[in-house]
Amino acid sequence: MGRRTVWWRAAAAVGAALCATTAAIPSAVAADTLTPYAYAEGATTVEGATSSTGAVRLAAGETYRSSIGPGDKLYYRLDLGAAANAYVSATAVPAAGAAVASADGVRVSLQDADAHRCSYETARFGPTRSAHPVTAWASREVGSDEYMCQGAGVFYVVVERVGTAVGTGTGTSTGSASGAVTGSPSEGSSEEWGLELGFVSEPAVTKGGPTSAPQSWNSASPEGLSGDPESRRGGSGFATASPVAQGVWQDEAGIRAGETLFYKVPVGWGQQLYATAELGSTTGGDGYVGNAFVMSLYNPVRGFVDDRTANYGGEQRSASLDPLPPVAYENRSSLDDEVSGMRFAGWYYLALHLGTSVADRFGEEPLGLTLRVRLEGEAGAGPGYLGASEPRGVFEVTGEDQEAAESGATGDTLDGAGDGGGGDAETSGAGEGSGDSSGAGDQRLAMTVVAAGGIGTGSLLVLVLLVWTLVARRRAPVDAEPERLRPAAAPRGRHGASRGR
Repeated sequence: MGRRTVWWRAAAAVGAALCATTAAIPSAVAADTLTPYAYAEGATTVEGATSSTGAVRLAAGETYRSSIGPGDKLYYRLDLGAAANAYVSATAVPAAGAAVASADGVRVSLQDADAHRCSYETARFGPTRSAHPVTAWASREVGSDEYMCQGAGVFYVVVERVGTAVGTGTGTSTGSASGAVTGSPSEGSSEEWGLELGFVSEPAVTKGGPTSAPQSWNSASPEGLSGDPESRRGGSGFATASPVAQGVWQDEAGIRAGETLFYKVPVGWGQQLYATAELGSTTGGDGYVGNAFVMSLYNPVRGFVDDRTANYGGEQRSASLDPLPPVAYENRSSLDDEVSGMRFAGWYYLALHLGTSVADRFGEEPLGLTLRVRLEGEAGAGPGYLGASEPRGVFEVTGEDQEAAESGATGDTLDGAGDGGGGDAETSGAGEGSGDSSGAGDQRLAMTVVAAGGIGTGSLLVLVLLVWTLVARRRAPVDAEPERLRPAAAPRGRHGASRGR
């Protein structure tokens, strides 16, 4: 799909107008009605190398854009010191409406110069079988292994497109210290996907204090939040995630089939996060869709923590995260991913996706969406870092962060490009990001072309001009694409488990 999709759809609209029929047009433009993923503003575009030789270096604290094709295995380079922990994330972004299988996804591993895996994770689309941004993370943690991935030197981020042929595969894989992984890369979806890469550095801490994960914590679900909701529009990517505090929040625009909305919550050291997302009922359509909705939680380095799904049959449904432990540095020692992921204070991200199959049963009108967020416990002091993180402040919650969560101010908290000015609470997070995120105007143009289909052949010239305008606008990002950092010419998993709801 990508840039060629809009041209094909616009051309189809012209053909339909000439034939005096528009019966097939609504489904043809359905994907174009969705807001495109918002990449971090100012992210540098890099090209992954097909070999470790010549891999482009990624800098700590920065966010990057790249792309990955079917079956690709791409390399990027990190130059790490001996004391800081390193976390990398990769968000795979297929085009809206792209064909994907449950086993399709992206695998990220961090390897040393001898190809030992420090850690890896695989993120798959899962049983929703619906194209949406999926994120996997990997890390180099100082002291986590006596023999591998320690000390200063060159390390490699390896990003792989994984999956099986559409409609097959179990969607599971495992990791081990030896690096053996079941499941292999395959085409699955035939289109190229966008990639957003993040690299966060965490400084060492002072000695002393707990070194093992807590054995017990309050795992009871609290009373549900009630009261009138406040309006807050979800963002279209991590970079434009809408900040929310404790309370009841409602997206008045709702959520469309195939759409993913992002929110972020500031969680301090010692605090517990609870979240429930509710889909509203509808009177249109009938039937039942399994795994129609998924809510995923990511930590401040965009590391996956937990997710929950909900089926949908036209009645209101909800999805709630299981109770999670209070945020604590020592949680990283746990073998439970849900506990281990709650290792940092900072912004936690909620990604809410409604599967494309919902439109088949209940139409393309948006469903109501309500988000209930609760924070338990008082925020305490951190572990005593011996330096600053990169980007700065990513593992803390400030008074300004709390203010932003209350007011709805937006900003990318991974690369430090925060927007202190914010925006109004009803529209925060609706930013377009950068790069190809100029889709809103294209959507309006495509709608104009479709609407003109019933005018007749006398308006052919108008239609052709509209299509030419549309194509020119879609090509503009290609012609004006920021300079790429291209690869030079060639002269044991801590996370491990695959997942995908």
